[in-house]
Amino acid sequence: MKYPSWEEIRSSWRFKGRDIPMLLPDMPSFMSLPIARTRDDLKGVDAVIIGAPYVANAGGLYAGVPATDWLAATKRVRQQSARYPSGYVQDLDVDVFEHLNVVDFGEAEIPEESNYNPTAQNILRAQAAVEDKVNAALDAGAIPIVIGQNSPCGSYAIAKPIAERTGGNVGMISLDTHWDSVALDRLTQDPRIAGSSSWKAKTYEFHKNFTVKNLVEIGERGMLERRAIVDGYRARGIHFYPMWRIRSDLGIEGLCRELRHAYEGTDAVYVHYDMDVMGGAGPAPGDILGELAEPIGMTDYEVIRIALETGKRGFTGASFICIPPGSAVVYRTIVYIIMFMLAGLALKKLGRA
Repeated sequence: MKYPSWEEIRSSWRFKGRDIPMLLPDMPSFMSLPIARTRDDLKGVDAVIIGAPYVANAGGLYAGVPATDWLAATKRVRQQSARYPSGYVQDLDVDVFEHLNVVDFGEAEIPEESNYNPTAQNILRAQAAVEDKVNAALDAGAIPIVIGQNSPCGSYAIAKPIAERTGGNVGMISLDTHWDSVALDRLTQDPRIAGSSSWKAKTYEFHKNFTVKNLVEIGERGMLERRAIVDGYRARGIHFYPMWRIRSDLGIEGLCRELRHAYEGTDAVYVHYDMDVMGGAGPAPGDILGELAEPIGMTDYEVIRIALETGKRGFTGASFICIPPGSAVVYRTIVYIIMFMLAGLALKKLGRA
């Protein structure tokens, strides 16, 4: 399956007579929202969409898939979002943009060499570029929602600014197939790097107000982790929900009730979606994830439902990584997740949560 060009997408009848703000010639703004070019444009904004096109690759491949396909996610999610004519979510009978002021803040200025020469210094430069955008959103009192692809730019670069400006404890709701908690980043072996295999461990190492007892970890499964990693989190009070438990007795309703643990005694909550959690159970074959695909994945409904429930409860920031490359319907799933998350916030504001 070949992903269509923007010209092919734009030629659809869905776009007839519509004026769509463009970040780049082939990159519309998310949901055709107004574009914020500077920090001053963020005044009075409720939520901010930020792109973080970074992939931790060596040799041009990540998980056996070309790096260019991963990097295109921030553009392609926006392209698919432009299909939708309004912010009205008919499932919930709420128009998100009638109640929330949301803007697209464009792409973090990640140096090109960070994607193709992954030295520790280049990775830190990429991380800093995302932090700059996230800090600008937080400074304005807005919620940053970062469409990324790999760590640290799509995870730790959001968690860090939240931790640094929160006086009390920070909770986390994390959906993932992997624990991302080895001691050192596999790519660089540098203790400063919160990389794809280490970002979660580094978050808890570097920021003591991120508390494991307020970590709701969802989706890991199978034989992917050494027992010592899982036991270490359990000893510190994690609330862990593997897919087998979700499928066998908890169900999505029970899982949504368990989200409360991220909010108990915390001043902020960070929500993180690693989209390999969908495995092969989503709207497209799991094999498009390359070697990251695993059985017993979450469904599109389940990840979207969790987005709605976190929105209803409120959250400080959110991020996405490992967005399966190449499938238009998977990119649309990200759009749904973001919009249902925002819809939850709107329902909360209206007293309907």
